[in-house]
Amino acid sequence: MRLKAKKETNMKKLIAMLALLVCQQTAVHAHAVVTDHSLKITTVHSNHAETVSLDFNSKIEIGLSQIFLVSKGDQHTLLNIHKGDKQGQLLVDIPALSTGDYALKMKVFAADGHLTEDLIHFTVTP
Repeated sequence: MRLKAKKETNMKKLIAMLALLVCQQTAVHAHAVVTDHSLKITTVHSNHAETVSLDFNSKIEIGLSQIFLVSKGDQHTLLNIHKGDKQGQLLVDIPALSTGDYALKMKVFAADGHLTEDLIHFTVTP
C-alpha cells in the first residue's frame, strides 16, 4: 500500500511540474503587440510627409514585416519601415496625404517568429 501511495504522489508532482513547464513555454512565445504609437498624440496634417512610431512589446524582425497604408477604396500601399531608437520600435514613413480617413495595416513578425496582424485607424486633417 505504501509503495502505491508513493507512486501516486510522485505522479502528481510530475504532472504539476509538466503543467508549470507548459505555462512557462506559453509565456516565452508571445505575439508582438503594439503598446504605443505616435498617432495617439500627433495629428497627421494633409500634404505633409510624416514619420509614425510604433512601439511593440517585443523585438521585431523588420525584414519579414510589412506595413500598408489603407486608403479610400480599400487600396493598400506598402510603406517604408525602419528600426527606431528603442527595442521593439518601428518607424513608418507616411507620404503626404489628402484630408480623410486612413489606416495602417500591419503584418509584423516578432523575433520569436510569431506573426501579428493589426490595424490602426487615423484621420488626416487640413
